[in-house]
Amino acid sequence: MAGNVRRAAVFLAVCLAARAASAIQDGLLPNGNFEQAPPKSQLHGTRVMGRYAIPHWEISGFVEYIGSGQKQGDMLLPVPEGAYAVRLGNEASIQQRIALTRGAHYSITFSAARTCAQAEQLNVTVAPESDILPIQTVYTSSGWDSYSWAFEATGSVVSFIVHNPGVSEDPACGPLIDLFAIKTLPPPKSSKNNLLKNGDFEGGPYIFRNTPWGVLVPPMDEDDYSPLSPWMVQSSTKSVKYVDAPHHVVPHGARAVELVSGMETALVQDVVTVPGRPYRLEFSAGDAGNGCAGAMTVQAYAGRGSVRVPYQSQGKGGHTRGAIEFTAVANQTRVVFVSMAYNMKPEGTLCGPVVDDVSLVCTRKHAARRLLL
Repeated sequence: MAGNVRRAAVFLAVCLAARAASAIQDGLLPNGNFEQAPPKSQLHGTRVMGRYAIPHWEISGFVEYIGSGQKQGDMLLPVPEGAYAVRLGNEASIQQRIALTRGAHYSITFSAARTCAQAEQLNVTVAPESDILPIQTVYTSSGWDSYSWAFEATGSVVSFIVHNPGVSEDPACGPLIDLFAIKTLPPPKSSKNNLLKNGDFEGGPYIFRNTPWGVLVPPMDEDDYSPLSPWMVQSSTKSVKYVDAPHHVVPHGARAVELVSGMETALVQDVVTVPGRPYRLEFSAGDAGNGCAGAMTVQAYAGRGSVRVPYQSQGKGGHTRGAIEFTAVANQTRVVFVSMAYNMKPEGTLCGPVVDDVSLVCTRKHAARRLLL
């Protein structure tokens, strides 16, 4: 009798902890790697039965607790880090309440892998913002990709929800998810030396130290807040990849963007300009030293100007510089980068050129100085 009372008290404490908001810091969300397991009494095989059975999370629908190396038929279900992950069946969801600073911007990074369904998606929500992230394209040989998503906190406590809208009749064909982390995004700033904001891409989503494949920034609507703010990704279903110096070769600083989806994806930023004034856009294009070899071409657009920068990659790192000089024709100029080729690594995963160290300056002062001399 006493043992039953003690177990009930422990389970009640877990429920209350799940309902309470967690004090947030940059890094892994509370039990963001799902290593804190549900009580065995709350598992029916792999299915999680209790709404608050997974510590710090609330679930709805058919949710499974998956161990590393577990099989589904002949298919091995991998886990990217640690021993456990979670699988969401059709219309299933998992959520966590987190304490934030109202009005601040945040990015969420998490890892996902599709299983037997082919066109899987995940709906991520922090009310009132909600987006569908396409996860059908696999960019790693392991099958796991890390995704990022950003939002503005409209309250001091928010509910972060991940929902599987369902594309398969079999609930056991839903996507696997793991490794949830959060990062505060400071407001990007321009300077007199660079009219672009975040031109070196140092401001971006959280990258896990033990995941060498970078973080995908998925396509977004123009009114969405970007994890690479104020850079946006324009595409129907494809992403760009945010890479770091510990795992890749980057031309400048600690971060860069790899254009992994060819002509299907554009990286863009709108910048304030003065019509009639001359400008110069400069950038680095190269490879990330990740085995992505072959002919690469980055096409850049700014105003009515454009340039193609070819780069012959050996897959070992390196870069070249490209530049455009143009005259602004509007109060706002869109800067665009596109990879003009589709590149693949030897194992068949998508890759592409990296873009970094992007700057935009008005050259009117420089022209005036030359005239005076």
